Amino acid sequence: MRRALRTAFGAALFLVAIALLAAGGFAYFAFGDKRLPRAETSVIVPNGASGSEVAQLLEERGVVRSALLFRALVRLERAQNAAKAGEYVFPPSLPPAEVLRKIESGGAQVATWVTVPEGFTAKEIAAALAAKGLSEEPALQGYFLHHSLTLARGVRTVNLEGFLFPDTYLMPLAGDPAAFARIMTDRFASMLPPDAARRAKALGYSIPQVVTVASLIEREAKVDSERALMAGVYYNRLRLGMPLQVDATLEYTFAHHKAEITFADLARDTPYNTYKHRGLPPTPIANPGKASLDAAFSPRRSDFLYYVYEGNGHHAFSRTLAEHQANVARYLH
Repeated sequence: MRRALRTAFGAALFLVAIALLAAGGFAYFAFGDKRLPRAETSVIVPNGASGSEVAQLLEERGVVRSALLFRALVRLERAQNAAKAGEYVFPPSLPPAEVLRKIESGGAQVATWVTVPEGFTAKEIAAALAAKGLSEEPALQGYFLHHSLTLARGVRTVNLEGFLFPDTYLMPLAGDPAAFARIMTDRFASMLPPDAARRAKALGYSIPQVVTVASLIEREAKVDSERALMAGVYYNRLRLGMPLQVDATLEYTFAHHKAEITFADLARDTPYNTYKHRGLPPTPIANPGKASLDAAFSPRRSDFLYYVYEGNGHHAFSRTLAEHQANVARYLH
């Protein structure tokens, strides 16, 4: 009952605010009070924020005096869905009507939210950033695939594939490919184990090579509980000189997604064909998340050399070719 009363009271106040604005308070609220904000002010609008939440943020940050009156102004201007998620910067002494206009026009927006999913390739990340209007896709793709990163002890990567950490970012609208790459690679560096160089050396590989293993895990594993075990399979096969035979490495070379790997695909002569060539592919094949990075740097020891997808997100692991073939017959036929 109390909640219903509060809701009714709030609705009544809102109607009163609209009435006041319509009766003449509009002119003062919209144009007369130029004391706010008192200084240049930044407001970050989260993804999915409602109009009421945006108005509340503006009040809390001192951009407008009243969230209630600002909502009424928005209603009168029929601009309920004007504010997109992102960061806005408002100059000092800006009347609420101007605040609303800057939100509607995007003139105050300086950054936008971008989500980079785990397992995206550098090309897919370039497309995602371009879709937000941050830069041209060819320029982004060219930068990501033709610039390197210096890691611990001066080790350099081939390019930025694998090192653009998947996360949700507030990207500056005035940024360029180099700025976006720096934001994502800085996040990558912060997500590495603090002793990454030592762990990589203990495994017999460099950090970029372990990140390549992490990218295989990211594309192949479906549940976190199997990531470290899958990493162990890869290291076991590498130690024994066996080809990795990971479908995802071949898929990385396809222009478009294919539902099935064909015999013609298996015969392709590309360094990313881990059926044809032993060892790791020359670069990561995707950008791995933290769970896959942790698994690659801390693999689970076992005698497993094979795995096959059994359904429901899980794989069947086996030690011998005969066991593997039995699993293939069981789960894939």
